[in-house]
Amino acid sequence: MSDISRPIAPKSPEVRTAGDGTFTDDYAWMKNKDSEDTKTFVAAENAYCQHVMKPLESTRRELFDELRSRIQETDMSVPVRSHGYWYFSRTQEGQQYAIQCRIPVTDEDDWDVPVIDENDEPGSLSGEEIVFDGNAEAKGHDFFRIGGMSMSADGRWLLYGIDTTGDERYDLHVRDLHSGHDLPETIPQVSAGGIITPDGSWVFYATVDDAWRPDAVWRHRVGTPSTADVRVWHEDDERFWVGVGLSFDERHVVIGTSSKTTSEVLLLPVQTPEGDFVPFIPRREGIEYDVGFSCFEGAGDEGPDIPIAVVCHNVSNPNFQINIIDMRSHGAPYALDEGTCIAEGSRFGCERGGEFRDQPLDSPDRNPENPRILQGARGLNIESLDIHEHFITLGYRANGLAHLAVITKRQAIQDYLAKIPWNFKEILPEPDGRSHKASTDGSDSPENPDKALFSIGTAGNPSYEAPRLRYSFTSFTNPAELHELDPNEGTDRLLKKARVLGDFQSDDYAECQVWVQARDGARVPVSLLWKKGLVPALDAFGHQGMTEEVLTDIEASPSWNSTETRPANDAPEVAGQGLPAASPMFITGYGAYEISSDPSFSVSRLSLLDRGVLYALPHVRGGGEMGRAWYEQGRRLNKKHTFEDFIDATAALQRAGFADPARTVANGGSAGGLLMGAIANMAPQLYAGIEADVPFVDALTSILDPSLPLTVTEWDEWGDPLHDDKVYHYMESYSPYENVLSVAERQRRFGTVHFPQIFITTSMNDTRVLYVEPLKWAARLSEAEVGAKVCAKIEVEAGHGGTTGRYKQWEELCLEVAWCLSLMGCAPKISM
Repeated sequence: MSDISRPIAPKSPEVRTAGDGTFTDDYAWMKNKDSEDTKTFVAAENAYCQHVMKPLESTRRELFDELRSRIQETDMSVPVRSHGYWYFSRTQEGQQYAIQCRIPVTDEDDWDVPVIDENDEPGSLSGEEIVFDGNAEAKGHDFFRIGGMSMSADGRWLLYGIDTTGDERYDLHVRDLHSGHDLPETIPQVSAGGIITPDGSWVFYATVDDAWRPDAVWRHRVGTPSTADVRVWHEDDERFWVGVGLSFDERHVVIGTSSKTTSEVLLLPVQTPEGDFVPFIPRREGIEYDVGFSCFEGAGDEGPDIPIAVVCHNVSNPNFQINIIDMRSHGAPYALDEGTCIAEGSRFGCERGGEFRDQPLDSPDRNPENPRILQGARGLNIESLDIHEHFITLGYRANGLAHLAVITKRQAIQDYLAKIPWNFKEILPEPDGRSHKASTDGSDSPENPDKALFSIGTAGNPSYEAPRLRYSFTSFTNPAELHELDPNEGTDRLLKKARVLGDFQSDDYAECQVWVQARDGARVPVSLLWKKGLVPALDAFGHQGMTEEVLTDIEASPSWNSTETRPANDAPEVAGQGLPAASPMFITGYGAYEISSDPSFSVSRLSLLDRGVLYALPHVRGGGEMGRAWYEQGRRLNKKHTFEDFIDATAALQRAGFADPARTVANGGSAGGLLMGAIANMAPQLYAGIEADVPFVDALTSILDPSLPLTVTEWDEWGDPLHDDKVYHYMESYSPYENVLSVAERQRRFGTVHFPQIFITTSMNDTRVLYVEPLKWAARLSEAEVGAKVCAKIEVEAGHGGTTGRYKQWEELCLEVAWCLSLMGCAPKISM
């Protein structure tokens, strides 16, 4: 291929005015997706990216072969029992998509998982049916994604949605699994989800408005044209998104409508599908809640069941609480804070924390009304209470990690009637398939937590009658496990552990969590993962698991000269510290929407670790790792904490001698892409390269435009710059596209002209972060006065999640990893 120059976009200035602020946007013309100029620029960007990445083809193939050699391509999930069938999915070597299968339940009293050979051909087992073959359905489409499935109780009628462009709009179909054919009617271009009622007679689904906000719920009678469908509910408040589902007990069609800070649940009995939806609890501004239904069998005064509602809400506690409402008392609507409180979160540091607002958010919580296992928890957030016929589970977050506890139904009823805190037992993970235990004596309470970094949660429990609880466990070094626990018998069985082929051994890798003291004094947890023996500085550090080790001295963080050349494997010893040489580092983060970045295993990550790369994950503010206060300190007018935490974590790891600034590459996507754009402007000297995936880098322009998808709903997250000048100027100060620094400005501010190399990925049909944002950013970075080295890979037929099909996704992932390794000196050098 002949040399291809970096494409330079033409300028056509357009002035954006809002409040007392103005901004001249030279590349606003790119928002016209169908213009020839936009198509030409996109094609030029892709051609340039392909040219730039050509030296990495061999590395990409090597990484792909490594990844594929570690994955068991012909595999199957553990069957899950629902109504009269065991459902499971198969994957086959060489095929892009999973195949959904089922076999009938032969004994109503038998809950043991049937033994099925994953190597069998789909449909070959006696009684096995293929419910849905994604490979057959995807033929003829470059992009293919399923937008949910719903099954009638008798297993005959399947509702499914298909997106073939990436814009997250799905065509709904109803399939008769007895004949294998779809019914004639199609419900086009609706939101994800939708349900078919248990009797298979009705479908409920949500549609979107002009801003692509799910705003209405419709009723469709199976067997009739979709043109006859009836709108049964509409959400007028533009901040709210609408969804529809089926309650766990399958007795109600449920509409959930919510903004970022307020929610409401409306119910319709399935026996009266043409009736009216009624609010379970009328909405109250600033209050979030969810509800589930169950019963306490035989717990009434004369022996009858007690029908109950389980409400998780934050009316009086910003970190949520669980209330049990005895539904015999009266009918809907019910009131927030009604009923018996089972567990509640911490108020420390929260905006609505009352007298606890100004106390450190990680103060130990001691509430005599809470179960014993919650005493002393830090950053306590209550997440869920799931009630089954034989057991009840409590999901909560404490000390930065997700936790899971269980109690037998019999014990819960006794505690409820006695009006005492429920005697939950925490399920504590032990890796590598050894039997798991439940804490009974308090020795493993949150005051004395296990040092392991892990993620745990319920998994695959769709049947109320199931006698055993399924839960999943994973960590940075341990592949995911699926367990089945019998709380009544105390037995725990490993059902499946994800297999990593080849010579993988968990013990070859190490993980730990340290703390970084950020510039405002906050302590930020940072997870670290590396292969033993390949990151000498961390081996010498001597810590594994959760630690109280705090890295400080941020102001003395290192910088490096971009003209400096240093062999990748010849970094000098860290001066004055007596530590081994610093290593290449891949550092990633998100920090938004109260989403927590929990420990998880990744097969593809092994290719980084096996090449001596340190993997770092700062749990920055804006996420939910330490509860609601952690989120509040990284949103709206506190958003810069997210960026500063990430920068301070990077600098601390470099200052400690763990990571080499000249071989540090950062990564983030979507809101994490905003984080990437911000750190490039705020601390370019700390990064050799930055990979920004579908990055939200023109944040202010987007949040000023109510006609765009997400904008109005996002005002609760970022603030409303259209009507609040303070918010406008705050966002103006960090929005990456508007704050790109010239060479002269970088020299003046940081004492170096260095700017990290930038690799951008985006998709033309992305409705969450429009393609125009990363395209404009790439054009701005390419200007001569900025002088950045940047390339962008743009998927023409894809959405926010990129391309589909597992092999295609692996190929794209391996290209991204190859680029990162190149910047770290661990792969051939590329030239931009």
